[in-house]
Amino acid sequence: MTVASGPTPRLLTAGQLFLDLVFADLASAPRLGEEHWTPAFGWGPGGIANYAIAAARLGVTTVLSADAGADPLSRLVRDRLAAEGIVDGVREVPDWALPVTAAMNYDGDRALVTGGRPAAALASLLREAPVTPVAALHIDESVSAWVRERAARGTKVFADIGWDADEQWDATALDVLDGCHAFLPNEAEARAYTRTSDARSAARALAERVPLAVVTRGGRGAIAVDSAAGEEVEVDAVAIDFIDATGAGDVFGGALAAAELTAWSLRERVEFATLVAAITVSRPGGAAAAPRLDELLPWLDAHPAAADPARFAFLRTALHDGASPFASSTASRTASSSHPTRFKE
Repeated sequence: MTVASGPTPRLLTAGQLFLDLVFADLASAPRLGEEHWTPAFGWGPGGIANYAIAAARLGVTTVLSADAGADPLSRLVRDRLAAEGIVDGVREVPDWALPVTAAMNYDGDRALVTGGRPAAALASLLREAPVTPVAALHIDESVSAWVRERAARGTKVFADIGWDADEQWDATALDVLDGCHAFLPNEAEARAYTRTSDARSAARALAERVPLAVVTRGGRGAIAVDSAAGEEVEVDAVAIDFIDATGAGDVFGGALAAAELTAWSLRERVEFATLVAAITVSRPGGAAAAPRLDELLPWLDAHPAAADPARFAFLRTALHDGASPFASSTASRTASSSHPTRFKE
């Protein structure tokens, strides 16, 4: 893997790369023998690229480390990533083709079908990855030592484990979080891994493993627990006309990882990620529909019923006169190894 020269990346993203084909706004699930048409269609890089695209569109210099093949679809995806301004840290693997995922959206959610073979474990891919203030990984046990080494050098690792296809939800799978700064499961994953009955309890249990646990709840917002600061926040969803859930959690994660580079409070960082994800799911195409930084305030102005105006006052202040909260390093928030049991709302 050779990282292209250019601006120094501030966010590293690494994991499984896909080509996503998104079919949104379907009236129902397709049945055998039927053909359904929808004008709400999109395509683009998927998987870990969702994190990278979301962050890059917000103005954060981002490098993507992943495997790709020499096949035409791999070249197509790499061209799209380059067009997004993402630093290419892709490793070309001979005799392997990029997996393709078809996402079909109906009844308020989506079903996925993926063709191909998974990429190799992350460890060898990350040996030459640049050191950045923040990293977002589709984590596996092969990178445990790498995570601890980077954490010791100041990198805050945001981790995604993903859905347990066997649905065993063995809590020992969370051991790979050792050294990570943040874990970002959805509510179903969080409750299953922690054997808890609600998102708040799950977030608190996960915050015993990482300094920052954020449980996303789809149309019900998100709950975040910062065990280092002893702080807990719950934010509502942003009201939108739902179109496509593909990549929503990843886009949320990319925006939240980017927000770690600002001096915003925990609530403001989670509110920001919630807004970016909400705009994305109001359009078809997964991360290909993620908003750019200069779209956020115009979108809020055009959708006054989406949220209380006071809710995003911090964002108007941050973006005044075209300013960017990501333009330069800000005061950092260091994670403590302690895990207090009392939290402030």
